Amino acid sequence: MPDEPTAAATGSSGASPSGAEHTPPPLPAGAGDPFSWTVRARRDRRRAGLVRELRPRPAGSAALDLAGNDYLGLARHPEVTGAAAEAAHRWGAGSTGSRLVTGTTELHAGLEAELAEFCGFEAALVFSSGYAANLAALTALTPRGSLLVSDAGNHASLIDGCRLSRAETAVVPHADLDAVHKVLDGHDGPALAVTDSVFSVDGDAAPLPALAEVCRAHGAALVVDDAHGLGVLGEGGRGALHAADLAGTAGTVATVTLSKSLGSQGGAVLGPAHVIAHLVDTARTFIFDTGLAPAAAGAALTALRVLRREPGRSLRVRAAAAFLHDRLTAAGLYAGRPDAAVISVRAPTPDDAVRWAAACRADGLQVGCFRPPSVPDGISRLRLTARADLDEEQLASAVSTIERNAPAGAR
Repeated sequence: MPDEPTAAATGSSGASPSGAEHTPPPLPAGAGDPFSWTVRARRDRRRAGLVRELRPRPAGSAALDLAGNDYLGLARHPEVTGAAAEAAHRWGAGSTGSRLVTGTTELHAGLEAELAEFCGFEAALVFSSGYAANLAALTALTPRGSLLVSDAGNHASLIDGCRLSRAETAVVPHADLDAVHKVLDGHDGPALAVTDSVFSVDGDAAPLPALAEVCRAHGAALVVDDAHGLGVLGEGGRGALHAADLAGTAGTVATVTLSKSLGSQGGAVLGPAHVIAHLVDTARTFIFDTGLAPAAAGAALTALRVLRREPGRSLRVRAAAAFLHDRLTAAGLYAGRPDAAVISVRAPTPDDAVRWAAACRADGLQVGCFRPPSVPDGISRLRLTARADLDEEQLASAVSTIERNAPAGAR
């Protein structure tokens, strides 16, 4: 599974983890391939152990999956896949246009209404991805003269949103409320703090109630990416903002993805109705992007209804995460305590992490492998994601596989 970049992948310098902003040496007139520098860049990444590879997975793989983000086990739920198929048959394979032209179906409107009500917000707006939703929120909600305060552990989509907003951006140390206060205290004008609710590398949660208090004290808005909280945290999986009593409050906006707990694809922004109306008028990733495919909208809507009917799924996924953490720690491995469904297991080196993940894969277990520059502290990891549909025997087997293949120095 590909790494998930965070703020540390870019840092304050704005360098790209993919090398897209690498400055190549000038080529003489009439020289050959102007992209030959990419070969050298990849060679440098290979020497550093940072080359990434695509590994297509077969349908119906027998491997136990602790790498994907299907937290609630809904991606293959028969009602969810059936809804996707029905939507494709009824509405077509694609949405056929942008949301403002032909890309809004009754499915999109129904999903927005039910998602907003479930999470406790006044309104919602669905996008083609969670990435697009984050870009929309940060670019459309930062008028001229705005200040953005971004946690150093934020996901790459939030970092890119800060860049594209053209607002003054201050990157503050991870979960450092004093740093947020100091930055906001020195600014006169519109301000917005942005954070993940649950950080995708270590699985730790942001101090949302305290952060909201700091924002209120300075008249700043708060945008929270709840990609890893929806379906896992809050009453019945209503999300981290619901759990923190922040859902529906003035000055608070949430973004979510439909591709994790809801097992589908897409994203959404949730907030006050006037904020959502503003996004419809101004958010470029809404106005100019093709709407979410009907199959994805139908699948997400049905997954949401399954979660409403079976709220115990959110409890089961948290229990599975706690089980993995406790067993891994008892085995002498360094596993971060999960605040939601993500568990991070440290590896000695990037090469060790790659070999460890490959050994687990050969042993029938899929795990994530995170290496620099996609980790905020430069420490390579296995990244595990708990799932509500796995039983204790399967989880124990996964722990045994990870322990058996652990490299020297992992304990």
